[in-house]
Order: sequence, then C-alpha cells, then structure tokens
Amino acid sequence: MLKKWLGITLALLFLIGLTACGEDEKVDENAFVGDKVDYEIIGIDPGAGIMGQTNDVLSEYGLKEKWELTESSGAAMTASLDNAIDDKEPIIVTGWIPHWMFIQYDLKMLKDPKKVYGGEEKIKTLIRKGLKEDMPNAYKFFDQFHWEPEDLQKVMLKIEDGQSEQDAAKEWVENNEDLVNTWIKGVKPGNGAELRVPYVAWADVIASSNVIKYVLENKLDFEVELLQVEPGPMFASIADGSADAMIGAWLPSTHAPYYKKYKNDLVDLGVNLTGTRNGLVVPAYMDIDSIKDLKAEK
Repeated sequence: MLKKWLGITLALLFLIGLTACGEDEKVDENAFVGDKVDYEIIGIDPGAGIMGQTNDVLSEYGLKEKWELTESSGAAMTASLDNAIDDKEPIIVTGWIPHWMFIQYDLKMLKDPKKVYGGEEKIKTLIRKGLKEDMPNAYKFFDQFHWEPEDLQKVMLKIEDGQSEQDAAKEWVENNEDLVNTWIKGVKPGNGAELRVPYVAWADVIASSNVIKYVLENKLDFEVELLQVEPGPMFASIADGSADAMIGAWLPSTHAPYYKKYKNDLVDLGVNLTGTRNGLVVPAYMDIDSIKDLKAEK
C-alpha cells in the first residue's frame, strides 16, 4: 500500500513539474516586445535596399546593440509571417507597399518618426541610352506605362495564390483593358523585335515585369526576355546597354546607391507607380505602433 502511495505521489510531482516547465516556456503577454520576438527582425535578401535602410534604422533608433536583422528572402519572410499569424504569435518583418501580404493579412507598418525609411517612395522606369532611336515604339510604350499600387497588388496576390506569373498577368490585362490601352496608344507593332528586361526577384517586380511582358508580346508583337538579377546588375545592365528597360527602380531611397552610380549612363522615363513605402511590419494584433517602441526604457 505504501509503495502504491509513493508511486502516485511521485507521478503527481512529475506532472506538476511538467506543468511548471510549460508555464515557464509561455511568452508573458506583458513582456517587452523585444523579449516576445527574441529581438529579431525577419528581413529579405541581403542585397535589397530595404535591408540597408533597416540597418540604418537599428543605428538611428539605438537598437543596434540588442536587435538583429536576419537575412532571408522575400518568400522566406512571408512564410515566417504566415506561420506566426496562423498561431497568432508576435513577429516583426521588413515590408513594403505594394505587396500582396497587405491584401492577404491584417497588418500595420510601424511609424517611422525619424523618417529613416524615407517616407513615401516612387517606382520609376529606366531605359538604356539609344532605345528611343533604335526602337521608338518600345520607347513609347515604356514612357506611357503607369498604374496604381492596387493594380499591382492584385497581380501579386494571384501569383501568390498559385497562378503562374504569365497566367496572372493575362487575367489582369484582360480585366483592365481600358488602362492597358493607355499604355499601347499610338504604339506600332514590334514585328518580333527583341527586348531584354532585367528584374529583381521581389514579388512586386516579378508581377509588374510579367505584366509588361504579356502586353508587349500579345498586344504589340515584341519578344521579351526577362532576366532575373540582383539590384546592382539590374541597373548596370541598363547603363551598359546589355538590357533595354527596367520598371522596378524604387526611388529616392531604396535603390539610391545604384541610381547615383549609374544615372548618367541611362535614361530616366519617370514614375510608373506612386504610393510605395518601406518599413517594419507587424500583425495588427500586436500592441505596438512605432519603431521607437522597440527600444526598452532604462
């Protein structure tokens, strides 16, 4: 009998110990946000302008000592965000508008009172020197290309939901003929002329580049080769004439170093999309509103 009683007592003590350990592992809801996310910000590829900006943010807001910016990729960042939201866990990621995640999830971009991210940005179209003379109709198309963040985000979400890039582009173009007609107005067919368009593997630039490829090939009879590269080579290829046009230049902040380096060797056709922003993004359920809230008070 004594042996049985001791066995039951030990089992109870073991269960109590497990429960206590489980409670210790839970995140304190009242804990500082840094403790909740292990002082980690999930970033994207290291060559992206937003990564340099975020490192500047850590310095300007006095966060460098404790916070870490983790390099990954756009896909890995959104996968981490998706997993956290599924479990309603805290997370901080680098983000930008336009992006399909702002349609898919309830998110907020943290306020940046010091304007380290530079406020609102614009996306520009840049072409090689000589394109206007060599291919005036291609030049005219790129000069007339302009749309809104909502248009781009719709294409991005179609791709994220599983459509191929060209199928998503085709569906969007068919549903937005009035806007597309403003891009191709007065543009004569290319008769199979080849265009090389570099792009970076960011969701927005993938979507926009595939849309112009579809329009140029199916409405204007050009042949378009999309070239996936890093930001530096994207600018360099336009500057040295090995590529013809790019539509994913984020300025004045994200791609500022590349633009400054190559601006005298390319042609700037101006803005094709306005209303873009970079910043730190969190799920709406997190009780934090500003980057300055990431610094614990001493």
